[in-house]
Amino acid sequence: MPKTVALIGKYQSREISESLCLLGRCLEERGLRVIVEEVTASISESTDLKRWQSGDYARIGEQADMAIVLGGDGTMLNAARQLARYRVPLVGVNQGHLGFMTDIARNEMLTCIDDLLGGKFMPENRMMLAGEIKRGGETIATNLALNEVVVDKGAIGRLIEFELRIDGEFLFNLRSDGLIVSTPTGSTAYSLSANGPIMHPRVGGILLVPLCPHSLTNRPILVGDESELEIRILCAQDSRVHFDGQVTFDLRPEDSIHLRRSEYSICFLHPPGYSYFAMLREKLHWNKQPRTP
Repeated sequence: MPKTVALIGKYQSREISESLCLLGRCLEERGLRVIVEEVTASISESTDLKRWQSGDYARIGEQADMAIVLGGDGTMLNAARQLARYRVPLVGVNQGHLGFMTDIARNEMLTCIDDLLGGKFMPENRMMLAGEIKRGGETIATNLALNEVVVDKGAIGRLIEFELRIDGEFLFNLRSDGLIVSTPTGSTAYSLSANGPIMHPRVGGILLVPLCPHSLTNRPILVGDESELEIRILCAQDSRVHFDGQVTFDLRPEDSIHLRRSEYSICFLHPPGYSYFAMLREKLHWNKQPRTP
């Protein structure tokens, strides 16, 4: 039974104030302490939302037993990167579009609270990637990713060229628009649109998907999740590296990106009856009957 629950809303969205207030009051009526993420609280015009304490992600990580995230997958990705080191479980309420990581529909969120507080939600741990960017042998940036790390050509239309090594062994030089390094969770995100395979979350692996490679023999590759990857930029004018499409760093020739499975994972709490395959059928419209001529 949690004692403190954090509420995190979609970034810069004023439309979710009503939903957050409904959730906050529902939790408060059951004797729980509520913390509202500080940016979420600052953009709300609702005075009701300001009745609860607000705090940054560090405070949430130190004090909350779980966090309920209202938004889409982007909101969940940001919360996961911020809270993974604190091992705070996340529950997703879908206020977005596809919502591969947000299981609960907005109109069902209040009816799910008793099951959530009663321990009936199913925990599932998802692996994350740890990234380190080096320049001249020195680390200039680090970050985490739940979906994927993408190295791309940037705004300029010319291809980039880079070298890929796995566990220190040279694999290939690639000229392309870029490379997606995806977790199983991210296999239904950018990787999917680049013709990468869908990976079940329980599969232990890291997926490498080239973006528009110059050579047709460069295909997606799945390597073990214990692998350590190094991507070294050989030739580029405006290349960049993106973490979950939300955090970006500019790259230069001879910069290297080192990727491995993070020591942190993120725990999702799924409602009773959750099925990964049922989610895929719904989100990807696999349950639609083909049209008859």
